[in-house]
Amino acid sequence: MTTIKTICDNCGDVELTPDEIALELEPSEDHGHYVFDCPSCGSLQRRPANPRVVSILLATGVAYRVLRPEPITEDEIRRFAEALNREVDPFRLLTG
Repeated sequence: MTTIKTICDNCGDVELTPDEIALELEPSEDHGHYVFDCPSCGSLQRRPANPRVVSILLATGVAYRVLRPEPITEDEIRRFAEALNREVDPFRLLTG
């Protein structure tokens, strides 16, 4: 079985299995955080995961979830609709 070594703020070095870690990914990004309960002290730990760490954790079978961004507000929808009505080429709004 795969062993993943990381650090607990309270206990120092700890070893975990892929089932003991959860990966939280940012939408449309290649980074996020991994979360685990320390097997020694039980405290919840949350660590940043750069693209390399994300790749390694996914390759070892760590479960992941994509965090939902904040929902679009009605004001944002209204402003977008107004921009569409003003724009001659609405596809230009998609660039930039």
